[in-house]
Amino acid sequence: MGKKTRRPIRRGLPKTPTGIRGLDEITEGGLAKGRPALVCGAAGSGKTLLAMEFLYRGATQYNEPGVFVSFEETQDELAANTASLGWDLKKLIRDRKLAIDHVHIDPSLIQETGEFDLEALLIRIEHAINSVKAKRVVLDTLEALFGGFANAAILRAELRRIFRWLKGRGITAIVTAEPGEAALTRHGIEEYVSDCVIALDHRITDQISTRRLRVAKYRGSHHGTNEYPFLISDTGFSILPITSLGLDYKASTQRMSTGIARLDAMLGGKGFYRGTSILISGTAGTGKSSVAASFVHAACGRGERCVYFSFEEAPSQIIRNMRSIGIDLAPWVEKGLLSIDSRRATAGGLEAHLAAMHRAVEDLAPAVVVVDPISNVTAAATAEDAKNILAKMIDYLKGRGITAMFTDLSHTGTLETTETAISSLMDTWLLLRDIEIGGERNRGMYVLKSRGMAHSNQIREFVLTDEGIDLVDVYTGPGGVLTGTARVSQVAKEEADRLLLRQEIEQKQGQLARKRAAAEAQITALRDELEAQEQEFALAIQRAKQREEALATDAGRMARMRGADRMRSAAKAGRKRTPKESK
Repeated sequence: MGKKTRRPIRRGLPKTPTGIRGLDEITEGGLAKGRPALVCGAAGSGKTLLAMEFLYRGATQYNEPGVFVSFEETQDELAANTASLGWDLKKLIRDRKLAIDHVHIDPSLIQETGEFDLEALLIRIEHAINSVKAKRVVLDTLEALFGGFANAAILRAELRRIFRWLKGRGITAIVTAEPGEAALTRHGIEEYVSDCVIALDHRITDQISTRRLRVAKYRGSHHGTNEYPFLISDTGFSILPITSLGLDYKASTQRMSTGIARLDAMLGGKGFYRGTSILISGTAGTGKSSVAASFVHAACGRGERCVYFSFEEAPSQIIRNMRSIGIDLAPWVEKGLLSIDSRRATAGGLEAHLAAMHRAVEDLAPAVVVVDPISNVTAAATAEDAKNILAKMIDYLKGRGITAMFTDLSHTGTLETTETAISSLMDTWLLLRDIEIGGERNRGMYVLKSRGMAHSNQIREFVLTDEGIDLVDVYTGPGGVLTGTARVSQVAKEEADRLLLRQEIEQKQGQLARKRAAAEAQITALRDELEAQEQEFALAIQRAKQREEALATDAGRMARMRGADRMRSAAKAGRKRTPKESK
């Protein structure tokens, strides 16, 4: 046998974690350690903020001091701009964890002569690095440094020089750049000399703002290649890597109550499976939010944390409205078990909303998430885009074992469809609908599907009471399905008919009892008469027998008295014998 060849051991590229939500997941660990990365994007896309957060997270979470070299904003301006995020840059500077160097360059004073010496700038940067023993560096932005030059050869040479200089110092760096007309950067050169290129995009679609991030290039490392929505919030960047999720989550066998006893009964007596997705669809006013509130109320009652995302009502309005049906959510908010996040769907694009939801889930780690209604959130995207993004969001929640309930506004005539076609992604689908009978509109509920469990196929009348939600059996008969007062009237009519029938039965039963009693009385009388006659006949027979015996006795006595026995003997003796007797 020949020698076994040993497979070479693959060693991953050493990386520096950025500490930015989602970015480390997309880049599979962060930026390449000791190498510069290019972050490009238009004005307002978030380049400077991402670069500063890279330094801030490094200084506060990984004990890696940093240097920020700015060609546009001063130290005071940067500190003031980031103070709203809760970042105290001046304290980091005092603690020698951060150095900010503002380098002012006036392009009008620069003349292109064939050579461009960056030696003075590099010395200045090196001094800042040594002053805090920096491991991270940011240069913001290249356009301010090379804005006055058009010679591509000089630009390429100087860019390479800067990047080589940073690599030679073992510094993990971010260099920001502005986009060009036909390239990621203005000069179209920067992305070629960079090992990692991150493109930021701030787009407006139908007057709705959306920010997205894409890793366009990453030498020596695997990375996510899709566009990822991100949110700039009061704590910094929050990137939702929704397109990197898979279907490897575990399916739970635990059940949880819906908060409505008869709905639990319709779902096999135990309610929903934990960690599944539930869709509540119906037209306006059918009670979708009430079902969601009941579910949240029951979960909080079990001590489980819930997040309620509302895109139509303010938190105070939700709490007030639910009190009218006996559901008080205020105590759960006060105890910290319930967080109600209300915002208008037009406040951002679908990606921004989902990024905000992703952040809330990461921060609060809830057991239950409600999105009410999902139809408002998806209004700013095409049906196909909305379905794709929501599919990843649902997978994300399932992967964390979170039970998610989505409400969806249906339109009359299309009750069993959804605008985003997400019903196939749901494990349980409850449909609420209006039933119009006799000039009334009443609510009905039925289970369209519930995977993995036996469930009812019947319609229940959905009633909102002062003590919560009640599901009532609808009337089904020759006249069809009846609800509301029509059902009450029909039930009352049938009860009256049953009462009359019972009375008629009781009357017939009384008559039969009386006839039976009369017949039994007649039978008793006849039996008594028969017994009397039997006794009378028996006595007559006995008397006749006694008389017969007496007559026989008297006849014998008289015969003896008359000598009848002797006369009979003599007659026998004098009788002539036969020949046979003579022998």
